[in-house]
Amino acid sequence: MRRATLVILCGVIIALVAGSWAVPGSGAAHLFPGLPRAVRFHEAEGRGILVKTWINNRGPFTFAVDTGAGLTVVSENVAQQAAVTRRPGRTIVAGLSGRQTSVISGVVSGIAIGWEDNHLPATQVRVGISPSLPAGIDGILDPSDAYSPFGFSIDLPERLIAPINPETEPLNTRRPPVDGAIVPWLRDGQTKRPFVRLSDGRLALIDTGSSFGLAVTRAGTLQDRDRRQHVSDISGGTIGAIRIAPTTVRIGALVLENVPTDLLDGVEKAPVILGRDALYPFRLSFDPRARLIEIVPATK
Repeated sequence: MRRATLVILCGVIIALVAGSWAVPGSGAAHLFPGLPRAVRFHEAEGRGILVKTWINNRGPFTFAVDTGAGLTVVSENVAQQAAVTRRPGRTIVAGLSGRQTSVISGVVSGIAIGWEDNHLPATQVRVGISPSLPAGIDGILDPSDAYSPFGFSIDLPERLIAPINPETEPLNTRRPPVDGAIVPWLRDGQTKRPFVRLSDGRLALIDTGSSFGLAVTRAGTLQDRDRRQHVSDISGGTIGAIRIAPTTVRIGALVLENVPTDLLDGVEKAPVILGRDALYPFRLSFDPRARLIEIVPATK
């Protein structure tokens, strides 16, 4: 397991919608040419998993791919350049710190990543228009919405995000991978954010927008100021974090040993988080139709 550095947290986002939203386009999933091409991403300290992104055929912009977002977010600059349609009402976006910020509701009619012609399948994707995002990021891409009605996989070691057709490539708990696991894709009732249940009963959010390992909250305040690092969340709030001894985590049949573990401070009602430092050895596949998630060691 690689050594982790705590960096800026792109999510988690909790979107509480006020006003009327357009619904992302649905419809039958087909094999080529319906599937977009796989795209390589790169990681940047403080910004996360990054891909070149086009919004409404304008760009390229730099977006962070964040499974823990719950909503695709664009900057005010992107909204203006790409002529994003604004909707009545606003969306409350809350980071891990509990601080909330209000963003304008909007809808985009097309998203492409990697290349300008590599369009993701969803149309009429709801977005939040934010006046402030972490430095060097033009937006945050929630792949659960953007790839709908397809699924997607994120191979962290290979730095590859690819579509999955749930009609032709469905995940099946009766055919589990030899060295991995297929587990239910649990949701929080408000968004499609992917949660899994750990063997001890806790729910954990799979959050590619976070550089944490296994991140958990604790009562009280962290006293070890020499080791505490401060992490900024999407709302501009601040979280204290200390990396402690690694942990063993069980997800279905999968046992993760020596998982980097972080204690969080200054956090309100945060779920357990499985960030990139916990997920790095794996390829994660998300099947929205079966509501299943596959976690397998990557080939690299």
